[in-house]
Amino acid sequence: MGDFDKEREEVFSKKIRAGKRTYFFDVKATRSNDYYVTITESKKRVEDGSFIKHKIFLYKEDFEKFSEGLSETVEYIKAHQEVVEKRYEYSENGYSDSKDEDFSY
Repeated sequence: MGDFDKEREEVFSKKIRAGKRTYFFDVKATRSNDYYVTITESKKRVEDGSFIKHKIFLYKEDFEKFSEGLSETVEYIKAHQEVVEKRYEYSENGYSDSKDEDFSY
């Protein structure tokens, strides 16, 4: 299935750096020009410097239910725990929070 994603045309991409992780939101087109989204989480391994990536594919027929589920889940967390937005500072090693180095290059 890895080759499936590489064959597709990238239409739009948004990169979000968040501490030790980087998220990529990519809009791609199928051969029939239908759009879908891939969401990739990338995190650099300290042991060997390689990147571990997790990817999901989100198809347009699932956008509404996915969005509703994500919103409901985020609202639940906000209602039951204090959510503190981390502030990341740039250093020679990349971005870091007050506790850890950032390994998402």
